[in-house]
Amino acid sequence: MSLDEAQVRELVRNVLRRTLGLTDRAATHAITERSVADAAPGTELHATPGSLITPLAREAARERGVDIIEDRPAPDQSARLLAVAGTKTVAIGADHGGYELKQSLGAYLKELGYAPLDCGTFSTEAVDYPDFALAVAELVTSGRAWRGIVVDGAGIGSCMAANKVPGVRAALCYDQATAVNSREHNDANVLTLGAGLIGPALARQIVKTWLSTEFGGGRHARRVDKIVAIEKRFLK
Repeated sequence: MSLDEAQVRELVRNVLRRTLGLTDRAATHAITERSVADAAPGTELHATPGSLITPLAREAARERGVDIIEDRPAPDQSARLLAVAGTKTVAIGADHGGYELKQSLGAYLKELGYAPLDCGTFSTEAVDYPDFALAVAELVTSGRAWRGIVVDGAGIGSCMAANKVPGVRAALCYDQATAVNSREHNDANVLTLGAGLIGPALARQIVKTWLSTEFGGGRHARRVDKIVAIEKRFLK
């Protein structure tokens, strides 16, 4: 049986509550399109630390002239959000086609010294990949995860979905060369993989390379800045 959007988000919130130690109130609060519609134009909506802000809410806010202010967490809470057990947090998610590879990579991330934050799915029952790409992308763009990884059958759809989230630069990688290029040249912060295209051994090599490769800066920084400028142009 396929999970609907509400069920997927509840699963993700449960993971956040358990892993990050957030209160139920902070983790479950969300700013939605309805929240923005109820606000007067020109006013501010404050998002408490750990709140979810839906893409439709951001779009509606731009149209109505409502400012969504994301309040910073207290220093002690911020430490929990950005790191688990003193390691870099990597959000990881998958649809049913990428479930088995996600499970394997989650264990591998621990071996490498990272803290995986599992965004689902949690079985091989059919689900929709955009839900999990969004969950991972939101954690990365909000700063609650250092990097993100999404796995589906081909990796293409999840890459498209993740790149719709402002601040995300998702890259589909299928070998070590593309892993290096996406980090060194493009400063990618979300990696997507196609479980139907690569095996577990290659996936591990890609993940290790992608996480350890630094952004090259220099001429590449100028080009990434132009990518960001394009994004900001269409957010107005």
